[in-house]
Amino acid sequence: MTPPVLSVRDLVVDIPTRDTTLRPVDQVSYDIAEGEILGVVGESGAGKSMTGNAVIGLLDRPAHISGGEILLNDRRIDNLPYEQMRRVRGKEIGMVFQDPLTSLNPLLPIGDQLTETMLEHLGIDRGEAQERAIAALEEVGIPAARERINSYPHEFSGGMRQRVVIALALCAEPSLVIADEPTTALDVSVQAQIIALLKRLCRERGTAVMLVTHDMGVIAEAADRVAVMYAGRLAELGPVRDVLTAPHHPYTDGLMGSTPLASKGKHRLHQIPGAMPRLGDLPDGCAFNPRCPKAQDRCRANPTPTLADCNGRAACWYPLRTDDAHDMRIASA
Repeated sequence: MTPPVLSVRDLVVDIPTRDTTLRPVDQVSYDIAEGEILGVVGESGAGKSMTGNAVIGLLDRPAHISGGEILLNDRRIDNLPYEQMRRVRGKEIGMVFQDPLTSLNPLLPIGDQLTETMLEHLGIDRGEAQERAIAALEEVGIPAARERINSYPHEFSGGMRQRVVIALALCAEPSLVIADEPTTALDVSVQAQIIALLKRLCRERGTAVMLVTHDMGVIAEAADRVAVMYAGRLAELGPVRDVLTAPHHPYTDGLMGSTPLASKGKHRLHQIPGAMPRLGDLPDGCAFNPRCPKAQDRCRANPTPTLADCNGRAACWYPLRTDDAHDMRIASA
């Protein structure tokens, strides 16, 4: 079989503080294949963006990778020196950030930013880079690209700026793109356009995508598989259709029950009681047990399980049966 483009194995990220060490990412493992979109979803503080930043080597000190490994195209990258990792970013890994205004240089025309990336990573001359930049803008749907290539970021709308960022992420032909909340700051209609664009371009190029979001609707629309994170760990991992229609972890079921996507107007939206625990104040046992309607003594006495400890699909000592999720939502309606 073809090896995955990205393979994350037992990844651990630590943040040392004066009194203790916080662990925002704990024993996370997943693969992303060529042309596949893996959606990573969870509440704020679940560790989604921290995992993506660890993969691309953009952790802010004192956060650091303290365990596990990250392989890109079967080559380990988590232990690369800074200069080598800098060459990986842009060339082998592209990044789409949440706010395009913060990821584009406001003082440079967009054409200069695209050509600079291609000159750095593709070894082509400036004339060819200019033509490729125009083609990249046309590919992502920027009208009159040849005339607008000298425009500045502030001269574009939010949706058009995000298209430019996608062009920038893909212009050096990376094998992996990490998209961190790429549609959050956009109108709903523009969100759908950006997701459709990202899906089309990555399918055509065979690019693997890690799509970080808190929006289950975006996951349902864009992802092939979904990784649900809670308190730094994977709660559930599987094909998006299976996870969304028949969740095995109570937390996944709670996320689905709290969205209109699941209720379709038939039942009241379900609210997960409580809040995500702080990293420095995790409960004993499974981190989700204070909020879990199925928690039992084993959940309070034993640490949070990993996927490997359970059935490989959900990190739960008592995973839901197919009909459990439906019964729980009816009861909360």
